[in-house]
Amino acid sequence: MMAYYNELIERHCNCLRCLQHVEAHEILLQGLCGVHRERLRIHEMCLKSGPNLGIVSSEVRLLCDLEQAEPAWTVRNVGGSMRGAGADQISVLVRTVVESKASKNVLRLFYALGYKLDHELLKVGFAFNFQRGTKITVTVSSVNKMLKLHATDETVPVTPGIQLVEVTAPATSENYAEVAAAISSFCEYLAPLLHLSKPGISTGVVPTAAAAAASLMSDGWGTIL
Repeated sequence: MMAYYNELIERHCNCLRCLQHVEAHEILLQGLCGVHRERLRIHEMCLKSGPNLGIVSSEVRLLCDLEQAEPAWTVRNVGGSMRGAGADQISVLVRTVVESKASKNVLRLFYALGYKLDHELLKVGFAFNFQRGTKITVTVSSVNKMLKLHATDETVPVTPGIQLVEVTAPATSENYAEVAAAISSFCEYLAPLLHLSKPGISTGVVPTAAAAAASLMSDGWGTIL
């Protein structure tokens, strides 16, 4: 398995509440990012360690990209967020991330190690991956829970009618300030429809979102591009 370690910088908002806002947001992102959207369908399983793996419990996430012809698996461990004066002064969240590509028997491996399934989710939507000083990923997705174990075809929304919007970028300890500035700058362009903030602080759809969405939908692609 190949792994990499970096800092993950993110902002998000979970307040795209109607289909018109989602469609208008997609049009806006298409113009801003300059790339075509990618379909998103991710099966995410959260595993927690058992008592035989140490005093302090650990957590890993197994992600399966169901949009690939051959489902691709990733093991992800997300650390705690950066704290202190430096963290308080920036408008994004900085967290450490370790990821490894894995084969399809990875779940069996973690079960053998003593990990237990805590919960699983299915994220469905679309994503844009583009360069703007750094590699930025924007995802718009609904979060769903499964009615049966691993039954990705039998799901219900966790928060019906709400789409989660996330803007993330990888960084290092040397350049996280520049990456944070790039994300903050990009997020300002989304203001016609919503305001993004640090995770846990929802600022929601802007007051003029309905009018902005209607304008984007009526103008089509021309105005944005």
